[in-house]
Amino acid sequence: MKIHIQKHLDSTYLKTPEQAGISEEETLQKVQDLVQECIDNNFVLAMIRPQYVSMAKEMIQKANADVVVGTVIGFHEGTASITNKLAEAQQAIEDGVDELDYVINYTAFKNGKISYVKDEVLKGTQLGLEHHKKVKWIIEIAALSNTQIAELTDLIREVVTSHFSPEQYVDVFVKSSTGFYKTTDGKPVGATFEGMKIIKDHAGPLSIKAAGGVRNYADAVKMIALGVSRIGTSSAKKIADGETSDSGY
Repeated sequence: MKIHIQKHLDSTYLKTPEQAGISEEETLQKVQDLVQECIDNNFVLAMIRPQYVSMAKEMIQKANADVVVGTVIGFHEGTASITNKLAEAQQAIEDGVDELDYVINYTAFKNGKISYVKDEVLKGTQLGLEHHKKVKWIIEIAALSNTQIAELTDLIREVVTSHFSPEQYVDVFVKSSTGFYKTTDGKPVGATFEGMKIIKDHAGPLSIKAAGGVRNYADAVKMIALGVSRIGTSSAKKIADGETSDSGY
């Protein structure tokens, strides 16, 4: 039976003009086109960079649509200070964002700075939840071993379940990838079934999001069957239409 895939799709455009090799005006048009596509196809969310949040909210409100707006914080390396990430998140909240996708400082985690990462997760989650926003933590699975994926997911789960109420758990996600990490061995940069299975096994009551790597309807359905609540993709329309995308994200 065909499922209503749109409610699981976070349609995404996160390239800077430099990364895409286009002008700022062309980038703005791509973001506007993405938001309009979300409105026209009832996708759950438009995922865009912070500077476009207020524009996107205005478009959605004018259309009287149910689409929500998400943005990335500390993107894409995740190494910005906690103070800077919180300031960026606060500005996005003031601009009307609905969901905050933080890039966790996975480099600090790999270097054993566990207390620092726990503090980041606590403060970032607290800021989002107290403003009634969904919060996602991007762990960048392509940069981690399977053991590290499990351990970092455990860390996020433990911080959230120790400091917030069970009613809030569903509003906190562990998310696989930014889509911008560069691998040198041909390893996928986005979500994999193996990686998402590890996240699912360790996230407990938290929600999970597969970002990147899902390129067709069949794979999207498999991810949902695995327990994925949301799928981040730059090819939401193709996936919803049953086509296969050749995009890297």
